[in-house]
Amino acid sequence: MEAIWVVSADMGYGHQRAAWPFRAFARNGILAAGDNDHATPSERVLWRRYLRLYEAFSRAKGIPLVGKQLFGLLDRLLHIPSLYPIRNLSQSTYQVDLLYKQLKRGLGNGVLRAIEQEWLPLLTSFYVPAIAAAERGYDPVYCIICDADLNRVWVPREPWESTITYFAPCGRAAHRLRSYGVPTERIHLTGFPLDDALLGGRDLVTLKRDLGTRLAVLDPRGRFRVAHQRSVEHFLGADAFPDVPAERVPHIVYAVGGAGAQTEIGLQLMTSLRHHLQAGTLRLTLVAGIRDDVRNIFVRHRERLALDTVTVLHCDTLDAYFEQFNTVIRTADILWTKPSELSFYCGLGLPIVMTPTIGSQEKFNRKWLLETGAGMRQEKLEGAADWIVDMLRDGRFADMAWLGFLRARKLGSFHIMDVLRHGTFKRSDDPLQR
Repeated sequence: MEAIWVVSADMGYGHQRAAWPFRAFARNGILAAGDNDHATPSERVLWRRYLRLYEAFSRAKGIPLVGKQLFGLLDRLLHIPSLYPIRNLSQSTYQVDLLYKQLKRGLGNGVLRAIEQEWLPLLTSFYVPAIAAAERGYDPVYCIICDADLNRVWVPREPWESTITYFAPCGRAAHRLRSYGVPTERIHLTGFPLDDALLGGRDLVTLKRDLGTRLAVLDPRGRFRVAHQRSVEHFLGADAFPDVPAERVPHIVYAVGGAGAQTEIGLQLMTSLRHHLQAGTLRLTLVAGIRDDVRNIFVRHRERLALDTVTVLHCDTLDAYFEQFNTVIRTADILWTKPSELSFYCGLGLPIVMTPTIGSQEKFNRKWLLETGAGMRQEKLEGAADWIVDMLRDGRFADMAWLGFLRARKLGSFHIMDVLRHGTFKRSDDPLQR
């Protein structure tokens, strides 16, 4: 396949992160819905309202006095109902009707003007461009689901008549799409698209090497190795447990979301882990993404505590951020974040420590991580130094890393491209082939 249209949305990093692995195939680069050369001023206003709603929702709990009430109101708007008992949920909702009103007002027209210049497959990680294109009669249209569960607004009013094909990151998301009325033949359980820089091709050469080192670092007393050595060597190879230099200490990466919510947790981590960071027995990277305000808060607190060893990852552009994040995550041993799209990074063999959820979809991401065994809720931050060290000594982080690697899908980006090229992909239960 020579080229496709790739469209993301500026609604946090999740939709942009899902689109980024396909940048090499993107005609004229990855298009940002609402922020492209074809969007009119009135459409940009509509998109800014979407963005303001997203950021208000992400930060609502931190607003004094009215925060919880505001968050509750927004959370009800984005609520995802229980999947069980399994039932028909295909009836349109208030959110869907509201979306169609916005489409009539021009939401998504900028993307339509761009892609109608050349008829290529459309791959998008956000529902607005997918539904707008399908309603216009554009075909084929492919939509990446970025969470373990999703609101009804991701699916058109009459999904049985729509031409949108969906890529689901996990089985629960696929079940949900079917309950919303999407025909089974237009749902592909591919997994979340991870960037190939983290994988090393379909044979996972890079991932296997990085995971072997990570397991050794997360298992300083060898408790995990005693129980799982044969399994690890079966999947990663006979040299799965490399010798680790003494200076290679456990590396914790704390990632803030695109709206900058929960920045304060990074500050509390620096304070709690201060003595271990100064002694060089733990390493900490704080990910500020492209937000200058978050970077400045992190840097000031780092200087206040005299923690020169703490790294703050900040970039001016999304491309630079995603590239540097890949570099950092390859050396990470524990990923600490809210249960967003980064939940699916557990497939890399990364144990996930989850901050409190923001929104309905993150509750389902948390549920999925807990069921997978690859994630845990953060314990009290003031005692982080104690419980982190205890879990390292017991090999529990290594257990989580291994379960994530075995159970979560890793080849989503390859499977999605297979569907775009051939209409299908090879399904497998082998942890190395899914």
